[in-house]
Formats: sequence, structure tokens, C-alpha cells
Amino acid sequence: MSMKAFRKIFADELSFVFSCPAILWQSVFLYVPFLLLVGYSITDFNETTGTWFLTLAYYKQIFASLYIQIIFRSFFLAALTAAICFAIAYPVAYFLALKVPKRFKTILLFTLIFPSWTSLIVQVYAWFFLLEQNGIISTVLRFFHLISPTQHLLNNYFTIVLGMVSCFLPFMILPIYAVLEKMEKHYLESSADLGANRFETFRRVIFPMSLPGVYAGVMLVFIPSFGEFAIPTLLGGAKYIFWGSAIVDKFLRSRDWRLGSALVIVGIMLPVLLTGIVYVFKKIRIYLATRKSKQYADYLSAHKELWG
Repeated sequence: MSMKAFRKIFADELSFVFSCPAILWQSVFLYVPFLLLVGYSITDFNETTGTWFLTLAYYKQIFASLYIQIIFRSFFLAALTAAICFAIAYPVAYFLALKVPKRFKTILLFTLIFPSWTSLIVQVYAWFFLLEQNGIISTVLRFFHLISPTQHLLNNYFTIVLGMVSCFLPFMILPIYAVLEKMEKHYLESSADLGANRFETFRRVIFPMSLPGVYAGVMLVFIPSFGEFAIPTLLGGAKYIFWGSAIVDKFLRSRDWRLGSALVIVGIMLPVLLTGIVYVFKKIRIYLATRKSKQYADYLSAHKELWG
């Protein structure tokens, strides 16, 4: 093979060549461990006969015990976290994308992303020191007689939700901001010029066209929240057991790796299944909503041209 032909092949396959390190990394640190966990969860060793055999006993143990309660508790926490993050994130993303002048956007986005550059444990411990008995927040609330002198702000469900929202909020803001930032502004101008009020413009144009960012943000918050263990453990104490806490307990305390592996697989498959359902719903919803909003915007643009 000539050097010219070799260079042509290399140039044609350049993207594949550069993707090989990422594929290798993913295979070694994601797919291989995942397959090992699957193997641990469906096999067991018979000490009497000295043989390995396939079994689904660990999965039956999960779906026939108190782990069902833990699944629903974790699901509720993840859904609540995603809902609160959405309620806070959408106005923030809307303000950053459509109201803030361009010269201020960089610094505001930097202040938004900066906390995510620090360790999750550092963020959690920051809340821990703020909410402890002698922390700043507790001291201020006691000064204004909003809480009793003996009341603790730690080790309760509110504190867990507060920590979850503060840590995952940027993952909801950024996808919504990205979609709103790229949205074509002439739709808004046409709607405003032809008499549509702000609420009508938001309901029929802005929000439907921002749904891709909303769905992405919900998934980015819900999935990691479902398996989170550091925040509930540090801020909630031992009062609440969630899915991530159960997995850590099986691997590090009980040393029951097979049941722990089954918990991991179930914890992965449930969000994946939910993501698939949401993805199908999202495609249908986005198609209908975008079509409707574009038809409305095109209607306004057409009348603008007629009215001159």
C-alpha cells in the first residue's frame, strides 16, 4: 500500500481514530464493571457441590421485601428534587437568556457554574456547617425567634431536599438556558407587535419551544438524585434510607456483594426504563407543541406582513 493511500485511509477514518481512546476508557471503566455486576447478581456458589449456578434469588429478594419501600422513597425524593429545581431554574434560565444584556451573561453563568467545580462532599459539608446548632442560619433564625433554642435544622427531610436542590440546580438551569438562548427572537417580536400579551407569548411560543431543555434538565436531575447517597447520609443522618444508601450498606457494611450488585442493576434499569418512557412522551409532546407554537408564530408573522 502506498503512503498516499495510507494517508487517505487515515484521513477518512480520523474521527474513528480519535474516538478510540474514549471507547477504550468507556469499555474498561463502564462496560466491564457493569458486566461484572450483572454476573455477581445472577450467579451464586454452592459450597456443597463446589459449583456455580445461575439464580434470580437476589432480584426476588429485592422485589419481595422492604426494598420496594426504598424504591418509592427514592423515587419521591428524586421527583421532588426535580420539581423544585424546575420551579427555580426556569425563571433563572429565562432571565439569563432573554433579559440579561450580553455583557453580563458571562459573569452570571460563571457564578452559576462555579459551585459545580467543587467537590460534592465540600458542598454538602458547607450546608452541614451552616445548618448545625451553632451555624449561621440556625443562629439567625434563633435571633428572630423563628426556631426554638433547642431545635435542630439537621437530620430531617427538609435538609435533605435543600441539599439535593442546591447541588443539582445548575444541571436544570443550563439545558433550559441553552434552548432559550438559541430560540429565534423574531417569534417573540411578531407576537408582541401584533398584540399578544406576555403571558400568551410565553404560553404559546416560549414554553413549548423550551421543552427539549426542560426534559433534558429533568433527566439530568432525576437520575442522579435517585441513586444519591452522600447528601441524604450526611444531612439526613441515619433516619432515612434511600437507594444509594442501601447499595453502600450492602457493599461496605454487610459485604453482601451479590445482593448489592442486584441493587445496582435494578437502580440502573429503573431510571433507564423511566428515561425511555419519558423520551417517547417527549418526542410526541415536543412535536405537537412545537408545531402548534410555530403555527401560531407563523400566523402572527403573516398578519404582520398583511398589516404592514
